[in-house]
Amino acid sequence: MAECFNRGKRSWRIKISALVCCVIVIGLLSGCGDKADSEAAGGNQQAAKNVAVETTGTVEDGQESTEETGTNRGGTSTKEERTVTDELGHEVKIPADVKNVFAPNMEDSLLKLGVKPVAQWANGKMGHTYLQQELDGIPLIDFSGGLPSPEALMSYEPDLIVLHTETYAADGTYEKYAKIAPTYVFKNASGSVEKSLTTLGDLLGKAPVAEAALKDYEQKASEAKAKLSSMVGDKNVAIIRFAPRGVSLMGGNYLCGFVLHQDLGLGKSKLVENENAANISLEILPQLDADYIFVINAYDQGTERLKEITESPIWKGMPAVKNGQVYEANNEYWLGSGLIAYEKIVDDVVRSITGQ
Repeated sequence: MAECFNRGKRSWRIKISALVCCVIVIGLLSGCGDKADSEAAGGNQQAAKNVAVETTGTVEDGQESTEETGTNRGGTSTKEERTVTDELGHEVKIPADVKNVFAPNMEDSLLKLGVKPVAQWANGKMGHTYLQQELDGIPLIDFSGGLPSPEALMSYEPDLIVLHTETYAADGTYEKYAKIAPTYVFKNASGSVEKSLTTLGDLLGKAPVAEAALKDYEQKASEAKAKLSSMVGDKNVAIIRFAPRGVSLMGGNYLCGFVLHQDLGLGKSKLVENENAANISLEILPQLDADYIFVINAYDQGTERLKEITESPIWKGMPAVKNGQVYEANNEYWLGSGLIAYEKIVDDVVRSITGQ
């Protein structure tokens, strides 16, 4: 009987052990299932976040994805093509990002904006001499026989063409150039370098650079004007340009004349009081009321006329000549159109008249 009791006891223990094992196994399987479900749920949530970033540019919890300056949330440039009206009334579509610009005779302003053109203006084989260091390697296009043909211009692949004067756009040239690339035309960019630089800066997305350059020039001109005023007073300053076709007195509406008579506030002769320029001859020379004279041998081609005038008794008898107040100007930039040239002219005038 004791043996039967022991057998029943062992059987009961085995059943209890088996039951415990089953409970443990079920618990482990349940835990694994919960973990798998949790990981799957987490993966689905992360996938959802990734989709949200790709489609909206932000993650679900409000954190913004990394963006570059000048781009939108999708990572694309915020710059867009825009339409402007040039000074002749043409509607011009300006590319979002101008890379290749052709702006003959505006190389000075381009460089001031930190931009190099795809090709540069030249008279024969000579470009703007005072800019050649900065324009080294830029192809020259000879304008002595007229503007380049559309076929020649196409080879430079410009995405923006800027013509500095309306005469460049005449005779169907605008229509031909506009088929190559958007073409903006000034009536006369040289008439106001400050204004044309501002416009060019806007066209090329360089407006802040243009503004800073103009402020620097205005400061330089203002300081020079103060120095000159105390020495020159109400005396007049003249600029005589000697060229193969004649001799002229430059007025105060463009190029170096604008710098001297408007930016520096120096008086001008009554001969050009209301004129852009006046012809000068030996007969008219005695009427020149100027105490200081700057002489320009235009592109070194006016030597014969320069000699004819300056060796005459009439010239030698003029007050400015007798007082040693005649100065030879550098024709490389005194006939230039841009702030780089203007800054050099200001320095020349101050140095010549004040000796500083």
